[in-house]
Amino acid sequence: MPKEIKYPRRRFIRTILKGGIAFAFGILADFTIEGKENLPKTGPLLVVGNHFHFLDPLALIHTTPWPLEFVGGSQTPNSPKAVGWISKLFGVIPTYRGTGSRETLQGAESILKQNGVLGIFPEGGSWAQVLRPARPGTAFLAWRTNARILPMGIDGLVDFFKKVRFGKRVPITVKYGKPFGPLTGPLGGRPSRDDLDEMGHQIMREIAELLPEERRGYYSTDPAIRAAARGTEIYPWAHTSEL
Repeated sequence: MPKEIKYPRRRFIRTILKGGIAFAFGILADFTIEGKENLPKTGPLLVVGNHFHFLDPLALIHTTPWPLEFVGGSQTPNSPKAVGWISKLFGVIPTYRGTGSRETLQGAESILKQNGVLGIFPEGGSWAQVLRPARPGTAFLAWRTNARILPMGIDGLVDFFKKVRFGKRVPITVKYGKPFGPLTGPLGGRPSRDDLDEMGHQIMREIAELLPEERRGYYSTDPAIRAAARGTEIYPWAHTSEL
């Protein structure tokens, strides 16, 4: 993946994929979209959301008007093999677990410098079904680029295939909050890991406001839900990257 990425790109194949996604969801799901009035007309913009299911990026593509870029894991151990194939076809900017993903950050930064729109899931994976703390990459990217941040909450995809198997249309709710940011770090210096963690908490709290209480995990107002979420931030398969 080149460090500098032209925006927008892959228009033909992405138009076909977007149409296919719309067709499939039109048959299998009932979408409720809230907060359309909060969608900015132009970038630079970071769209951030919860990541409970490997279909989450498709919900983002389906419900937004812009040419989207994505940052995503190069390996998806809890997803069907077809997910990796579709990611390559779409042109997802890969992050490699176990590395600092410097080229990924540079590519993402170049998108935002061109007033692009970048989708990213701050939790870094979809292995749990409650909200977890963000990895530091999203906060660092937001700080570096001064991009505005658009929070979104996706609810209904966790049991998607179970409901489809029983012949049910799946109700899916996507909520968009008000854009916020840019995020600011310490005056005159690079943010520390603690600074990035606090920025990450700010991002995740905005996402939590768009989800049902039982899905808010670490950011729930219910102590029992917070307690049950402990440990879900741990990557189940191997050492994860810092993005």
